[in-house]
Amino acid sequence: SQTALRLLFKMPSSCSKVGDPRPGQPYKGGDFYAFLPDNKEGRKTAMLLKKAFEHGLTFQIKSCNGEERVTWGLIPHKTSWHGGKASNGYPDAHYLREVCTVL
Repeated sequence: SQTALRLLFKMPSSCSKVGDPRPGQPYKGGDFYAFLPDNKEGRKTAMLLKKAFEHGLTFQIKSCNGEERVTWGLIPHKTSWHGGKASNGYPDAHYLREVCTVL
């Protein structure tokens, strides 16, 4: 069985900035995990995801039940190593190609 790369994004709670949906409002952060296969293609995708994160493209702030919180943005991430596409996990034969197209 294939091994996984597990990416951790630690998003601290803070206040939103100009350009966010509600500037100056506090929002709740959290720890977000993403998984990639530990192979050449997976490592290449991890580097592209890192660049997207550094450019502020990975997460967005959304209002959820009256609370502002950090959520995944438009770049698809696999948040589980198991469960298939329906559980946002693997197996999903097309994921790496799809995410690289988005990136």
